[in-house]
Amino acid sequence: VPDMDVTGMNIDRLHRYQANPLYRAHRVVESLGMVYKCHYPFKPLETARNVKRSPLHTRLEVQGAYFKDVSGWESPDWYAGEGNTPEPGPLSFGKHDWFPQWRKEHDAVRQGVGLIDMSFMSKFMVEGKDAGAVLNALSTANVDQESDMITYTQWLNETGKMEADLTVAKLGDDKFFVVATDTMHRHVEALIKKRIRSQSAFAICTDVSGAFAQINVQGPRARELLSKVTSIDMDNEAFPFRTAKDIDIGYARALCVRITYVGELGYELYIPTENALHVYDILLEAGSPLGLQHVGLKALSSLRMEKGYRDYGHDMDNTDTLLEVGLGFTCDFKKKEGFVGQEAVQKQKQDKSWMRKRLLQVKVEDPEATMFHGEVVLRNGEVVGDIRAASYGHTLGGAVGLSMIESISGEKINKKYIESGKWQVQIADRLYPASVSLKPMYDPTNETIKA
Repeated sequence: VPDMDVTGMNIDRLHRYQANPLYRAHRVVESLGMVYKCHYPFKPLETARNVKRSPLHTRLEVQGAYFKDVSGWESPDWYAGEGNTPEPGPLSFGKHDWFPQWRKEHDAVRQGVGLIDMSFMSKFMVEGKDAGAVLNALSTANVDQESDMITYTQWLNETGKMEADLTVAKLGDDKFFVVATDTMHRHVEALIKKRIRSQSAFAICTDVSGAFAQINVQGPRARELLSKVTSIDMDNEAFPFRTAKDIDIGYARALCVRITYVGELGYELYIPTENALHVYDILLEAGSPLGLQHVGLKALSSLRMEKGYRDYGHDMDNTDTLLEVGLGFTCDFKKKEGFVGQEAVQKQKQDKSWMRKRLLQVKVEDPEATMFHGEVVLRNGEVVGDIRAASYGHTLGGAVGLSMIESISGEKINKKYIESGKWQVQIADRLYPASVSLKPMYDPTNETIKA
């Protein structure tokens, strides 16, 4: 088991097309040429672009999408607005020219309803009579319970450290839908297939990432929008949080999952690629009176960061244990066959060693400051960690990030430890006062999600 973060260098991070001679000839030259240049946080890659396009690509161009490379996919980072050409302006470590547009998209999800194209996500159909047993052995949570339900879970190695962070939707006794982040595409696929082989299981894993477009409809008015386009009852009792059901939209069918990565009432729609434009057009027409806003990945990042949602490969990695990153709640220790890494998790839970190293949410009090990655975090003048991932919390009113804090004195990192410390973040050559929290700074009781 690696004793360092390998998420950015593991060989299974690569896609097959990246071995093509043309890809290597272009991207290697660009990458090496950037080594000694200033590493601006949002500098776009220029080579090997337009390799993968969402079926919505041309529609999103019309909306003024500024596309970025997301594991080879062209995905909107932010929108200039319908009919406008996105102009990113000069690179900076401060607030960019498109900052107001970013805030508009963020606020739309918090206050109204937003549409996010996330077709780049990794999607796998796992089928067969042993499919549930295979996925349950890998998953900390029990993913083989009721049908038509999605479960958030982690996959660990034998040492109890992280390997993947994903969702598993049970669509039937022998049919499961697994969704993971784009950067873990082949890693997750390899873990499933290795497990099938090791168990000699009657199951098959099929990569369906390109077979389904993914449209996320998120915000307080998301239910109102979907109720206008489907005959299915979307009320809270009929379609509660974690429901995963097939619904009708126009002439198409879509898997609709009630879940969120932004901390609001929301749904993820998985639509056969050939029906994606049809569904998109219906959503756009029905959403217009509700103020439906196209939302890019910058807003997705700021929304999830306010909620303290994790992202494996960015703010947590294979050197972290489940308890250190605050995801112990996903564990089901009563599963008959257990899960990979269970003994290690139970041991750490008993010896409390995880209490001295914990992933915390950090917010800079000065609203003019910005954070990106690597900023140093101090408690009472001593360095206790750095920012692993960050964004600007438009609702919270300041830059917010996640940092793995380690207790120098060996104290337990709890509410008392946090409240008794003077917290600061060093950004460039300045120290800024900061607040730190174990709980999400936005909606800690999950009221909006389950509304």
